[in-house]
Amino acid sequence: MKKLKYFAILLLFLPACALFSPRSSQEAADLQIQSESDSTEYELVVFDQGFETWLLMQPSHEHSLEYYKSRNRIYVSEWNHRYMNPRRYRGNYESHLDYDPFIDYGLEFERRLYYYFKYFEETNGVRLEPGF
Repeated sequence: MKKLKYFAILLLFLPACALFSPRSSQEAADLQIQSESDSTEYELVVFDQGFETWLLMQPSHEHSLEYYKSRNRIYVSEWNHRYMNPRRYRGNYESHLDYDPFIDYGLEFERRLYYYFKYFEETNGVRLEPGF
């Protein structure tokens, strides 16, 4: 009976030791390499109901990434200027856009943002380019 108790305690103790044993250096190196290779992905979500349908009718890759980035920089700057002046621009600009032109958002994100500005211009009858 005593041997059975010791055997039961030993059976419980061995898996606990295996669970709390330190990882080997190879496993730790694999985890570091995996976390370094992870990249950030950005997604633009537009809550305007008609945008997705409107976007499907636009050319898929009409311009280069550099074109989209340069236009988006101008549009975001003007958007944020109008957001800061709601009395002058009738409050159509409900949020500040935190867009950093030095971050690589990717072609699809830049394209969707560019076309959202075009959609906004078309549906609201305004021009977002400075001077208009």
